[in-house]
Amino acid sequence: MDRKYAEYLIQKTQEDYNQIADDFSRYREKPWEEARFLFDNYIKSGDKVLDLGCGSGQYFEFLKDKNVEYVGVDFSEELIKIARKKYPEAKFQTADALNLPFSDDYFDKVYAIALLHNIPSKEFRIKALKEVKRVLKKRGLLIFTVWNLWQKRKTRNLIYKFTLLKILGKSKLDFKDILMNWQNINNCYLHCFTKNELIKLVKEVGFNIIKIGKFLVGRTTQIRSKLPNSNFYIIAEKYENGN
Repeated sequence: MDRKYAEYLIQKTQEDYNQIADDFSRYREKPWEEARFLFDNYIKSGDKVLDLGCGSGQYFEFLKDKNVEYVGVDFSEELIKIARKKYPEAKFQTADALNLPFSDDYFDKVYAIALLHNIPSKEFRIKALKEVKRVLKKRGLLIFTVWNLWQKRKTRNLIYKFTLLKILGKSKLDFKDILMNWQNINNCYLHCFTKNELIKLVKEVGFNIIKIGKFLVGRTTQIRSKLPNSNFYIIAEKYENGN
């Protein structure tokens, strides 16, 4: 993907999330209960935890009763304002995932829930992961999720559509990228990861993958005619001798 176009998509995404911040916060008022295991199984007392792409801070719910030093960051100023009102006891700040304002080897755990598929171009996704690696301590964990957009017919059809447009030279997007109307956002950018692509990307940055899997969100709450939403997750460790 052309770098300038990727930068445009990042700016558009930031502006879109600022515009829908109130509605997004209401829709994401509570964290996914199905993702609780990612916090309960890996957090230790005294951990320094970065919640990257924290939105309105809903995942602080899983950490507020634990003895951790929590920092939530997001590039949406409006979502950070909401997070600070919801959880005044927590630390939130506006920050760019591609240029984190933290020192090297600072955090024990970095969470990135449903973030990476919103970052356009492999170049910028690698840059974000390298920033995570930089701020993680040795043996620190990256714990992240992405939507499995191959699961549902609607998004599969969009993947096929934009693949054809790419082949015909009529799309600036990369393969497996789509633009989709979502949550009052017109042409929301999404990258449609496969499991193998995720594994390759994380290893390329120099993480050791501890575990990869899938979990479903909405199995008990969605109406019978709709599928629950599928998500990939990865637990990855910064090499002990990693840079």
